[in-house]
Amino acid sequence: MLPRLWQRSVQVSTACILVTIFAVPRTLLAQTHLVSPADLQKEMVTATLARQHNLETVRQFLSSQTAEKTLKSASMDSAEVKTAVSTLSDQELSQLASRAQTAQSNFAAGTLSDRDLIFIIVGIAVLVLIIVAVHHH
Repeated sequence: MLPRLWQRSVQVSTACILVTIFAVPRTLLAQTHLVSPADLQKEMVTATLARQHNLETVRQFLSSQTAEKTLKSASMDSAEVKTAVSTLSDQELSQLASRAQTAQSNFAAGTLSDRDLIFIIVGIAVLVLIIVAVHHH
């Protein structure tokens, strides 16, 4: 009885090994990482630097004398708005930084009036606070 059980055990083990060899694709067995750790780290550093740049762009825009006065006259706490900026997602922050940079460039070039800039500042501040409120609820 024992030799027969032993023979059956060897047959089952052999069958399992053969199924594994022939049924599992070789690419799965030899698969390597699609992204190397160095590439992943490089992407993380790039994303972090982009976020820091975007944060600085928006904070500088909101720290201008015009922005400070505008937010104060609109009864908005500029410190609260600046703090809220850091809670935005990378995509939201990127879009906001792009808009702030465009507004600054247009204002410097004389294509925006003071009134237009004030509307943009209040709009950006309100947008930041709305996004943060939505994320927290």
